[in-house]
Amino acid sequence: MTRPGSARHPRWRWPAAAAAAAVVIAPVVVIAPVVAVAPVVAVAPAVAAAPGVAPAPPAGRPVCDIRDDRLTEISGLAVTDDGFVAVNDGADEESRRRIFFLDAHCRVVRAVRYPSRPRDTEDLAVGADGTIWVADIGDNDRARRTVALWRLSPGAARPVLHRMTYPDGAHDAEALLVDDGGRPVVVTKQGGSAGLYRPAAPLRAGGTVPLARVGQVRLPSTTTRNPYSFLGRRVVTGGASAPDGRRVVLRTYADAFEFDVPDGDLVAALTTGRPRSIALPDEPQGESVSYSRDGRSLLTVSETAGQPPGTRPRILRYALPAGPAPSARPGVAGPTGRAAAPGAADRTGARGDRAAAGRDLPGRAGRDGASLVVGGVAVALALAALALAGVRAARPRGGR
Repeated sequence: MTRPGSARHPRWRWPAAAAAAAVVIAPVVVIAPVVAVAPVVAVAPAVAAAPGVAPAPPAGRPVCDIRDDRLTEISGLAVTDDGFVAVNDGADEESRRRIFFLDAHCRVVRAVRYPSRPRDTEDLAVGADGTIWVADIGDNDRARRTVALWRLSPGAARPVLHRMTYPDGAHDAEALLVDDGGRPVVVTKQGGSAGLYRPAAPLRAGGTVPLARVGQVRLPSTTTRNPYSFLGRRVVTGGASAPDGRRVVLRTYADAFEFDVPDGDLVAALTTGRPRSIALPDEPQGESVSYSRDGRSLLTVSETAGQPPGTRPRILRYALPAGPAPSARPGVAGPTGRAAAPGAADRTGARGDRAAAGRDLPGRAGRDGASLVVGGVAVALALAALALAGVRAARPRGGR
């Protein structure tokens, strides 16, 4: 989608008063109690930030910059067995309406045209058989009668169009997942809880099938910095499935949330599971997420339209928190149509992931720092209460 607050989509304008309030109020709520009790007891010096402020989560590690001028509004990213595949959102320029294949250095090596003009391509997913699904599901004005998926089979020259209808009116959506059975799941872009929709019948090339609402997912609240304040932490902008199918991730403008899928039931995992959070701080407009080829890290890329001239989309890598050990799918064809070698290393930096496995994980430092501060405040208040009680007990019972 176009940037929230842009002229093209006034529905996404952020209220200035709300944004200002979020900036002004937060420090008062968080910092004031800590400053008041800090002199009572010395808090552990492990928290290097200012009193009451948790350390900022680390930014992602750069993988490579995308220098092709056709790719500035990237809304979907996936890892292939020899690089990446990416799509723009509903680009106005014809040259940008492509499915772009990139090598491991982010150079475009192939661009596949759509047979007809897409409306608003917002995400993509790769099935276990290597099929690429492009989600033409953006609807900022909630005015579309149908949404669509473009399916590009391994080795095909052109994608095939499948149209779908919602059972309960139009929705804006930016995230697509594919379950173990090859069935696509659309995740809507709604604050607080996002709807999950799946085709109620087999998809038909050129035809229209109904979607069925199969559940909703609620994401935890965070405080991760992002350009859109608290609103940017509430809406789903992308999704991806791990190569082994045992995990999925949904992202907002600020964070990623990883769910376990132990028995292959994707919908149950999203509706009942407890996700692990990964902070994605200060990305200009983060709408894309993918797993690395070995499943050990997340890769993201942000839109750069509206950024200073010369700003290039940069693929970033984030370490994953502890979870199920990733497993390979030997012999399954990747999106380029070639079978990935069993245990093949991620060509975009698996060695760096293994080296980082023993270091602190993104988001954990913020949570640990916050826990230390809260614990310090509780101890300080308890000591203050004890001291006050001792003073009262020591006073003479008669006169002043």
